[in-house]
Amino acid sequence: MAITAQEVNKLRQMTGAGMMDCKKALTEAEGDFEKAVDILRKKGQKVSASRADRETKEGVVVTNVSADGSKGTLLSLTCETDFVAKNDEYVAFANTLLDMAVAAGANTVEEIHALPFENITVAEKIVEMTGKIGEKIEISNYEVINAETVVPYIHSNGKLGVLVGLVKTSGANVEEAGKDVAMQIAAMNPVAVDKDGVDSTVVEREIEVGKEQARAEGKPEEMLEKIALGKLNKFYKENTLLSQIFVKDNSKTIAQYLDGVSKGMTVSAFKRISIG
Repeated sequence: MAITAQEVNKLRQMTGAGMMDCKKALTEAEGDFEKAVDILRKKGQKVSASRADRETKEGVVVTNVSADGSKGTLLSLTCETDFVAKNDEYVAFANTLLDMAVAAGANTVEEIHALPFENITVAEKIVEMTGKIGEKIEISNYEVINAETVVPYIHSNGKLGVLVGLVKTSGANVEEAGKDVAMQIAAMNPVAVDKDGVDSTVVEREIEVGKEQARAEGKPEEMLEKIALGKLNKFYKENTLLSQIFVKDNSKTIAQYLDGVSKGMTVSAFKRISIG
């Protein structure tokens, strides 16, 4: 049957797919729009499968904080090229996914994938978008934190985002302090809030490395443990947030900076997502 230009354009408006793809789908579906949409979706599934092994090193990080400031979420939607990552429709899609996740109270990527999106699931919509865009896209990370006050930060390139959870704020306006700490996390990439949050396997590895370094330097065996523990303390100072030197004022640590803003204020949790 003959497919008119008006019908092709209508399907294109419905799906965002290319003109020729829309014409082929309508022809195959004998003018049935619903079938044509399914055909295009199936094409997307094929594109998605053929790109399953592609690396997604570009994308966008988006954030949301609840109206009362007590809950923050971060989501990264990744793709193959910077060209797609900067597309307004792509960024809007990332924000839509985040809004849906927040509204549903999702806590994992898997839960987001299962959410309904129009007449399909989010997972199916991502496959559809893969077919439409022509390159692999995926939700690569999703993080949630709860605290007395959550402050977000998105780096200027849109590919790095941070959430900081502050406690014991005494009702003070801590937005600026939170931004400062978030930028510290973005730049210095700490492994934990403090030494108590460092994974035991990391501690053990640092101790063993410290011992081997001391042994290689010819230090006596009975001194290795003490030297290694000294190196571990240095590791804590350099790699845990509250012990790190504040990059904007080298005379104080992050813990000291926060305490100076509001007595007793500290960080209860943070999340950092970086693409690439």
